[in-house]
Amino acid sequence: MRSSLWIGLISLFSTCAAAQSNYDVGKIPTNLLENASAVVRNEEQIYDLKGPGTATYTYKTAITILNKNAENISNLSEYYDKFSNIYNLKATMYDAKGNKIKEYKNSDFKDKSAVSDGSIYDDSRIKTLDFLNTSFPYTIEYSYSSDFTGIRYYPSWIPIKLWECAVEHSSYTFRIPKEMTFKYLKYKDLKTDSALVKDKMEYKWACNAVPALEYEPISTGLRNITPWVTLAPNQFEYDGSKGNLENWATTGSWLFNLSSGLQVLPEAYKLKVQQLVKDAKSPEQKVKILYNYLQQSTRYVGVQLGIGGYKPIAAEKVSAVNYSDCKGLSNLMKALLQVVEIPSNLVVIGNDMPSLNSKYASLTQANHMILCVPLQKDTLWLECTSHYTPAGFIGNGNSDKTVLLITDQGGKLAQTPSYAPADNYLKRQVKVDLNETGASLINLETNYGNAQYEDRLGLMLMEPVDQKKRITNSLSIPNVEIMAISYVQANKELPVLQEKISLKSTQLLTAGAGKLFLTLNLLNRQETALTVIENRKTGFSVNYGFLDEDEIVYSIPKGYKVEFLPKDVVIESEFGKYTAKSVLKDNTIIYTRSKLMTNKKYPAEKYNDYVAFHKKLYQADKVKSILAKID
Repeated sequence: MRSSLWIGLISLFSTCAAAQSNYDVGKIPTNLLENASAVVRNEEQIYDLKGPGTATYTYKTAITILNKNAENISNLSEYYDKFSNIYNLKATMYDAKGNKIKEYKNSDFKDKSAVSDGSIYDDSRIKTLDFLNTSFPYTIEYSYSSDFTGIRYYPSWIPIKLWECAVEHSSYTFRIPKEMTFKYLKYKDLKTDSALVKDKMEYKWACNAVPALEYEPISTGLRNITPWVTLAPNQFEYDGSKGNLENWATTGSWLFNLSSGLQVLPEAYKLKVQQLVKDAKSPEQKVKILYNYLQQSTRYVGVQLGIGGYKPIAAEKVSAVNYSDCKGLSNLMKALLQVVEIPSNLVVIGNDMPSLNSKYASLTQANHMILCVPLQKDTLWLECTSHYTPAGFIGNGNSDKTVLLITDQGGKLAQTPSYAPADNYLKRQVKVDLNETGASLINLETNYGNAQYEDRLGLMLMEPVDQKKRITNSLSIPNVEIMAISYVQANKELPVLQEKISLKSTQLLTAGAGKLFLTLNLLNRQETALTVIENRKTGFSVNYGFLDEDEIVYSIPKGYKVEFLPKDVVIESEFGKYTAKSVLKDNTIIYTRSKLMTNKKYPAEKYNDYVAFHKKLYQADKVKSILAKID
């Protein structure tokens, strides 16, 4: 008996040791360690659909954290709400050899509200666990299950979520009752396995031995070169509502039914609306007056309660409390216009997301709602969450997008306005009074338009102390002191911000060999040069196209003359155009610079051409003029 017991114990310990050694870092293939800060050792997710509104989901993963660069992913963050739960939550940490360091208990997991900034109503919650370890490498392993009693989307599968992350194995199994239909999109080279298993169709996708990708700047993303699958329901049930997402027309019908009848306003409120527009000369003027009223009388607050994530709060209620989310504010604006007999359409849009895929309807492609007002001569698009932007300006994150108009005839795809590079402008005039000590007084006036207006708008709203600190840190002028700052949006109907800043510097000129050296591009230099990337994998683009135009007038210090001015510069390519010119006039140097950049999407093989273009701009922005003493 003792002999049998001893053999049994040896077998048990051997089995445990073998299991632990599965996470031995030494067993990771060498090619997966190259460029990697983390390696997904194993990931498995199974989504089992029971019907249009119920499903179960199981997930487990093991990730080896190789160095500090990947420390931010060494945590568990899983969301749930009143239509889902999380149970069977388990987690373990292993050392570099695959030996267990710690097994986590239920009390180690934090459960808290997932209300985000700007939201006061949100039924989402989150379970979190931070795996704290100071010794690299280590492995984290966790798993959980969820039940869903309301469904509006299916989980996606994205095994490569980050740069510098390799994958040993990842898989996704999706099961759906054979009488139901769904749709999916996938990475072009990914194989789909499907089979009928009892009364369900089972679909499987998997990848193995996917190497890590080194970070690539201004990338358009990993989607074109790594495996992924995204799925969407055709029929679904959520929070007592049944919907159909087979196409955008049916999706729009569901959303229209949710918002139907929610534009009713109290009679006293209607009289106020009519009084506001009584002197308006055109429908466009009425829209602008009512939009300004909306901006002044309401504020944005996120509301994400069940179907409230898609259904606007009734206009009557929003008019009483004067706050709501993007849906409620857009719906209130629709109601205001309805009072004065101007039709409009709620618009579903992906803010800072790609355009809607015209051939693939799903609710995960959008995160925002705005309003479209078709007028006789033009169409106005209204961003109803902003207090400052003028009617018709919807921001860079909403521009040039395929969006969904919610109409009584169903959903209709449309295109939002686009802003050409010349529309997103910076126009600056600067006067600089130099003296021979190198000190200077600097006055600048700048107009920012459209996307650049939007980027700068936050500065106007800052407290003066924070405003001054932000501007000081952004300037490349040595030993600078800000004397005065002013921001004005002079015309509320235009997306243009006017900036005036007075500065002084004690070290604008540098001296050497009895001469003074002046870097002509004072404020808007290309401060860094990009690096060539051999065998780049991903495409690239800039955030938005823009046009910068600077004119700087330098007064020459007494007792000095201009000994050298650089030649004119013209640099032109498919990425943009740059010009710089300096002339001597009436004892002043007038430096003018223009930089136009396009925001097209370029393939990876053109990146090093872009680097060469970028480097030329970097060098051109450093040119100097030389001043010499008058004999």
